[in-house]
Amino acid sequence: MKHTLRATLLIVALFLIAQLVGLITINQHIMVFEDVETGIITIDHPDTVLGPPPEVENKSASFVIIGVMVLIGTAILLLMIKLRVYRVWKAWFFLAVWATMAVAFGVYIDWAVAALLALGLGMWKIYRPNVWIYNLTEVFIYTGIALLIIPLLNLFAAFGLLILISLYDMYAVWKSKHMIKMAEFQTKSKVFAGLFVPYKHDGDISAAVQTKKAKQEKQSKKQSKKQGKKTRSAILGGGDIAFPLLFSGTVMEHLIIMEGLSKPRALSLTGIIAVTTTIALFLLLAKAEDKKFYPAMPFLSLGCLAGFIIVVLLI
Repeated sequence: MKHTLRATLLIVALFLIAQLVGLITINQHIMVFEDVETGIITIDHPDTVLGPPPEVENKSASFVIIGVMVLIGTAILLLMIKLRVYRVWKAWFFLAVWATMAVAFGVYIDWAVAALLALGLGMWKIYRPNVWIYNLTEVFIYTGIALLIIPLLNLFAAFGLLILISLYDMYAVWKSKHMIKMAEFQTKSKVFAGLFVPYKHDGDISAAVQTKKAKQEKQSKKQSKKQGKKTRSAILGGGDIAFPLLFSGTVMEHLIIMEGLSKPRALSLTGIIAVTTTIALFLLLAKAEDKKFYPAMPFLSLGCLAGFIIVVLLI
């Protein structure tokens, strides 16, 4: 197991919460209309704090546009890494945090209040962070991202996006390794896009036994306590949270439009995808080896696919 069981369960639980909160908020936000004469069902995406939703002429090709946007964002971040402009990254990240949280909060409360609440939490997250506020805000950040991007997608594009991002993730981690550089840069700047759970780590068993014997002979009890454990963090990148949510949210809309399901029924079925994806994440973390980096999206995409198959069978 890559991390301790407690850290693994916490990061997995936070992932599941992010998926469920996102789905519930999307379900709350969308408006369903049915033409009485034709029986055709359509979904309207109301305006958000940032204005009307984006539109594309061909939703089936939208995953290519989103993929290009991901590459542009990656290029900008890599430039920041090269120039070591930590303050610029913090400012950019703060703007994204404020905007996406305001969008998510705006589904439930007045837009002005949502913007002010997001501003306060964003400043707390960036400039006075603690693990609880940091992870709590991450849940709503990806909900906001989903609300902004899902209007661009249909089921075909959602599958295409999973495939595209999975291939990119494998290349970025195993081949070019620039994804590792980005994670290290974000960690050094103390502003990480994603979930993180710090924990104490004892090291491997053999090393622990040898250290214990040495400490019994040469060190005091106080010194052994200080040197016996190191602080580490279990992390999960923001894209690994956002893309499964984009997929499940799109499936939910597909069930309403194409299958004629009610919003509550579509929400309950789509929750299955959140569960299967969470199981995939847990299996990945359970089987992963210490000090090795893994692209999460291929495994999460398999979890999404497994959930989708179950949903189709239950319709």
